[in-house]
Amino acid sequence: MDKNSKIYVAGHNGMVGSAIVRNLESKGYTNVFGKSSKELDLTRQIEVESFFESEKPEYVFLAAAKVGGIHANNTYPAEFIYNNLMIESNIIHASYKTGIKKLLFLGSSCIYPKHCEQPIKEDFLLTGLLEPTNEAYAIAKIAGIELIKFYRKQYNCDFISAMPTNLYGINDNFDLDTSHVLPALLRKFHEAKLSNSKEVVLWGTGKPKREFLYVDDLADACIFLMNNYSEMMHVNIGVGEDIEIGELANIIKRIVGFEGEIVNDLDKPDGTPRKLLDVNLLGSKGWTYTTNLEAGISKVYDWYLKSHL
Repeated sequence: MDKNSKIYVAGHNGMVGSAIVRNLESKGYTNVFGKSSKELDLTRQIEVESFFESEKPEYVFLAAAKVGGIHANNTYPAEFIYNNLMIESNIIHASYKTGIKKLLFLGSSCIYPKHCEQPIKEDFLLTGLLEPTNEAYAIAKIAGIELIKFYRKQYNCDFISAMPTNLYGINDNFDLDTSHVLPALLRKFHEAKLSNSKEVVLWGTGKPKREFLYVDDLADACIFLMNNYSEMMHVNIGVGEDIEIGELANIIKRIVGFEGEIVNDLDKPDGTPRKLLDVNLLGSKGWTYTTNLEAGISKVYDWYLKSHL
């Protein structure tokens, strides 16, 4: 990408999209833009195609998606599969029709089978059954990967896919009904501290392991891939290390300064037992993460205190 290339970031107001915009602008890209959901409904094909025909972006980061944690995915599966299928299909097809130079589609590590060999390599996709609690979202993201693959194959489009691990960062969702585990815990511990509660409830056993990537590191990886990668295979983006949820809870407890106890609710689901990505493909291209977990959580908590109080 040239510094003055016209770059459209779909989902620019979300956690991932806003991080991509920040990273692009910090690197000196001067023609980066997005559209809010009120300005452009990405689930409507006619609106998306009209937008691409009039704006004619050269590069597209497809970071727009309906996202959420276990509870949200399990409660609203129809919304998760419909919205994500429509968003990705409309943007990918419009990008092909208007002849953009390159597109990066962002998926999710939940595309991989529930009981997957660890660490998870890119070619483990579609080798086993999915985790039931987020199956609808995963199927939509798998469809996006396949769209990218077949548009490359049939139309020779320079479209690529990246699969981030669990993300956290500035502009995250802290709604306890729809958020992912890290921001949900951060909010729980903060509110328990304010109310002088004696305990914070942790869903499940705390034994499942998860890998966490700071969203600004993801954004840096996306721009790296846009400039340095052009192959059929989707690329895992992660840190190559994971942590038990119970240990994560203790780190957040310490950062927030909560002095009570952590109590496990064993009636709640654990979800997938482990999701650790093999990041050797991305590493072989020359990229690695820079933000360690405690430093990243501290940054997010500082931002949360300033923006939510």
